[in-house]
Amino acid sequence: MKKLILLFSVICFTQLNAQISDQKLDSIITNLSLEEKVYLLIGTGMDLPGVPSGAETPSVAVGTTKDKVPGAAGTSYTNEKFGFPAVVFADGPAGIRISPTRDEAPAETFYATAFPTATSLASSWDVDLVKRVGAAFGREGKEYGVDFLLAPALNIQRNPLGGRNFEYYSEDPVLAGKITAGFVKGVQSEGIGATIKHFVANNSETNRTELNTIVSERALREIYLKGFKIAIKESHPWAVMSSYNRINGTYASENRELLTDILRNDWGYDGFVMTDWFAGKDPVAQVEAGNDLMMPGTGVQAETILAAVENGDLQESVIDRNVRNILKKYYLTPSFKGYEPSNKPDLELNKEIARDAASQGMVLLKNDNALPIKSNASVALFGVSSVETISGGTGSGDVNKAYMVSIKDGLQKAGFNLDEKLVSTYDSYVKKERAKVPPKQVFFLPDVVVPEKDWTKAELKDFAKNNEVAVYTLGRTSGEFQDRKIENDFELSEHELNLIKDLSEAFHAENKKLVVILNIGGVIETQSWKQYPDAILLAWQPGQEAGNAVAEILNGTVNPSGKLAVTFPNKLSDVSSTKNFPGTALDPDQKPANILMGIPAEEKYEEGIFIGYRYFDTFKVETSYPFGFGLSYTEFGYDNLEVSRDTDQINLDFEVKNIGDKSGREVVEIFVHSPDGEVEKPEKELKAFYKTKLLQPDESESISLQINVDDLGYYDSETNSWKLDGGAYEIIVARNAEDPELKAEVSLEGKTISKTSDSMNLQAKLEEFSGK
Repeated sequence: MKKLILLFSVICFTQLNAQISDQKLDSIITNLSLEEKVYLLIGTGMDLPGVPSGAETPSVAVGTTKDKVPGAAGTSYTNEKFGFPAVVFADGPAGIRISPTRDEAPAETFYATAFPTATSLASSWDVDLVKRVGAAFGREGKEYGVDFLLAPALNIQRNPLGGRNFEYYSEDPVLAGKITAGFVKGVQSEGIGATIKHFVANNSETNRTELNTIVSERALREIYLKGFKIAIKESHPWAVMSSYNRINGTYASENRELLTDILRNDWGYDGFVMTDWFAGKDPVAQVEAGNDLMMPGTGVQAETILAAVENGDLQESVIDRNVRNILKKYYLTPSFKGYEPSNKPDLELNKEIARDAASQGMVLLKNDNALPIKSNASVALFGVSSVETISGGTGSGDVNKAYMVSIKDGLQKAGFNLDEKLVSTYDSYVKKERAKVPPKQVFFLPDVVVPEKDWTKAELKDFAKNNEVAVYTLGRTSGEFQDRKIENDFELSEHELNLIKDLSEAFHAENKKLVVILNIGGVIETQSWKQYPDAILLAWQPGQEAGNAVAEILNGTVNPSGKLAVTFPNKLSDVSSTKNFPGTALDPDQKPANILMGIPAEEKYEEGIFIGYRYFDTFKVETSYPFGFGLSYTEFGYDNLEVSRDTDQINLDFEVKNIGDKSGREVVEIFVHSPDGEVEKPEKELKAFYKTKLLQPDESESISLQINVDDLGYYDSETNSWKLDGGAYEIIVARNAEDPELKAEVSLEGKTISKTSDSMNLQAKLEEFSGK
C-alpha cells in the first residue's frame, strides 16, 4: 500500500506543469480516502473575531497553511501524501485584496493596485480595455501568490440603492456578460483563475443571507442568468461563486436546478462552483446540488458530510464528482504548478493601466461650454471628496493600496492654479472632522464620509471674483451587508443642494462656470439640480489614480468617451423595482444579531423582465440620463448602414465619422425591436456594442458587427424553451437608448430555438411563493 501511495505522489508532482489528464485524475480520486476527499470540498476557515474557524485537521491526511498569503480570503487544505499545495483565494473586484504588511517581512510592503470599480469599467464599453485590466489583475495576483481571484461580480444593478452596485457592471445582461468575459480572459491569460459571482440574483444586500428572492423563470433566464451564460460561453471561468440568497425557496448553493441543470447541463460548464463565504445551511444539500467547494470552510461541514456518507444519505460517487471538478482547475493554478511568486508585481505598469481605465470609464453628463478647462486656469476647488476622493466601495471590494491620488492632488499636478486659501481651509476642515470618526474595527464595515463644509454666500462671492471656474466634488460610498438610503445618499442632502445652487449663483454672477464631479459608486438623483452646473462629470469611484484621471478629462488631454451602463432616473419611484426593494422582513419585529446576520425576508421581483431601460422605454417613463448616454468634446456622424442575413446571424455594416474638431472615441450601441408575439416584450434590447478607435477630426471607421439570430429569442416558461417569433425585427444603431441614428429591418421566421432541462421547476416554485 505504501508503494502505491508513493507512486501516486510521484504522479502528482510530475504533473505540476501540465493539465491533468482524466485518466490520472481518476487514479488520484480512486486512491484518496473519503476523509481526504471531504477536506478537498471545504476551505481551511477564516480568522475573524466571532467567525467559526475551519475544521479540526486530521493529523495525517491533510494540513493547513492559512497564512500562505496574509489577508487572502481563504485557502484549500494541503495533502502532503499526494503533493497538494495550499490554493489561495483572494478578494478582488477592484484590486487584489491581501494584507499590505507581513510579520515575516517587516521591512517590505505588499500593496495592491486599486483599479476603477466595476461600474466604471463597464462605462468604458471597451472589452479590450477591460481584458487589459484583467490581465493586470492576473499578473499582480500571481506574483503575490494568489491562485483564484474572487471576481468579477456581474449581478444586475436592479435598483439604484443596491449596496454593492459599484461591484457590478450594469443593468443590462449583455453589457455585463461581455465586459465580464473580457475581464475573465485577461485574468486567466496570466495563469490564475477568475471566479464569476454571485450566482444568481444577488441584487440587494439587506438580509442577503436569509433573503428569499421570488422571481419568474423568464426574468431569471432573460435578465439575471443571461450575463453569466455569456461570460461562461465566451471566457470559461475556472470557478463560479453561488450566492447567499434563496431563489424561490431554495438557497442558491443548495439549488440543483441552478448549479447542475442550468449551469452544467444546459450551458456545459466545466469549472467548479464554490459558495460565498458561509453561505447556505446544509452542506450535504450543497454537495448534492453541485456546489463543489464550501468556503471558507468549517469543521461542522466536514463532519456533516462524512456522517452523511457513513449513514448512506450521501453517495461517495457524488463527492468524487465534486472533487474531480475542483482538482481539474487546481492543477492549472500557479501553486499546483510549483510557481514561486516574486511578491514584486509591476505596480508602476499597473497604475498606468488603472489610470487609463479610469479616464475611459468617466462619463460626461453635461457640458455647456465649460469643459475642457485650460491647464493653468485659476480654480476654486470645493467638496470634501476633492480632498478625500473615494477610490472604491467597502467590504471585499476594498483594496489595500499604497497611495490615493485625490482630485486636489491630480489637479495640482496637472498645473491647475488651485485657490490656496480654499485648499488650506478644506485640508484643515477635513483633518479636524476625520479625527472625530472612530477607526473601523473590521474592514467590511461602512466608511464614513466627512460632511460638507458650510460656506456663506459672501465667501462664495469672493471666491468667484478671484477664480476663473469652480469645481465641486460630490462623494458617495457604500458596501457589503447593507443597501443605500434615499435621504442624503441617493438624494442630495439639503446642504449639498444649497451649496450647488449658491456656487452656481455666485460664479454665474461673474460670468464664470461651475463644474460638478460625481465621485460615486452608484446612481444618484440628478434631475432636481442638474440645471445649476455648467458641466457634470461622472467620475465614478475610479481607483487610486482618480485625481490624475479626472485632471486629464478636465484639461482635455483625454476626451471623455464613457457612456452610462445604468439609467439615471428622474426620481427613485420611477424605477420599476423600487416598490419591492430590498424586500420585506417576514417578522418586522425581529432584529439581526449584527451587521453580518440577516433575518428571514422575501423580495418579489414583480417587475419581471422590465428593469432599467427596458422599463423606461416600454412604459414611456422619462429619465434624467438614459442608459448608454455620454457626451464628448467632439461630434460623431453615423452613415451607410447595410444589413444582411446569413443562416444563423445578422450582419451589420456602417460607418462612424468624427465630424468635430477634436480626436475622440465613440461607443456605438445596437438595439433590436422585436415584433409582437405570444408574450409581452421590451420596446428594445441591447444586442451588441462597439467602441471605435481614436478617430481624428474627419476620420471615419468602417464597422462590421454580427448578431446571432438565436440571441433575439425570448424564454417561454410554459414549454421550458427559448423561442423566436416570426416577423420584422428592427435593427437600431444608436448613441444611447433614447437617441437612435440608423435603422433597418430584417425578417425572420419563427421557431423553437432550444429546450432547457426538463427538471426545471422554478416556475412552480414562483407560483407557490407568490400565492397563486
